[in-house]
Amino acid sequence: MSQPLHAEPLVWGHGPRTFEVFLEPTCPFSVRAFNKLDALLKEVGEDKVTVKIRLQSQPWHLFSGVIVRCILAASTLPNGRDAAHKVMQAVADHREEFEFTDHCSGPNMDATPQQIIERIENYSGVKVSEAFARPELQAEIKWHCKYARQNGIHVSPTFMVNGLVQADLGSGDDISAWAARILA
Repeated sequence: MSQPLHAEPLVWGHGPRTFEVFLEPTCPFSVRAFNKLDALLKEVGEDKVTVKIRLQSQPWHLFSGVIVRCILAASTLPNGRDAAHKVMQAVADHREEFEFTDHCSGPNMDATPQQIIERIENYSGVKVSEAFARPELQAEIKWHCKYARQNGIHVSPTFMVNGLVQADLGSGDDISAWAARILA
């Protein structure tokens, strides 16, 4: 019998303010937002903000479900939060190898889900295959989806500060704009 599956939350910092970011891992705008989160934590301070990544799978990003499952599979491994971050960073750094041209064509038309998993493992150094294949991982995937829907989130990236959607914040904003909103 295998051990129960536990996904480590994708949470950084421990401050009283919360900054939730709903990301689709292959979306170029989500990648831009993801790549700013470490700098945001440094600017605001880990003692002042808690940054939470929520995964927002989107069907027009055709491998979105597979990649989201890989990230959440990584979160169930030892040092799961950091493993999931490595997977997200690998996808962000090699985005074109996980996305379709114009969402519907290009070299990934011949890629299989297994090849996508292998690319993630090769780029990230995180072996997700075994955890990916665990049926109970579905509960974690559904939680992210349900949480987004309950909060009216439909696109990525979307930002929430202290539980309220910030429709006017975007990935193109300087982190100082995000910091000001968090600390307001």
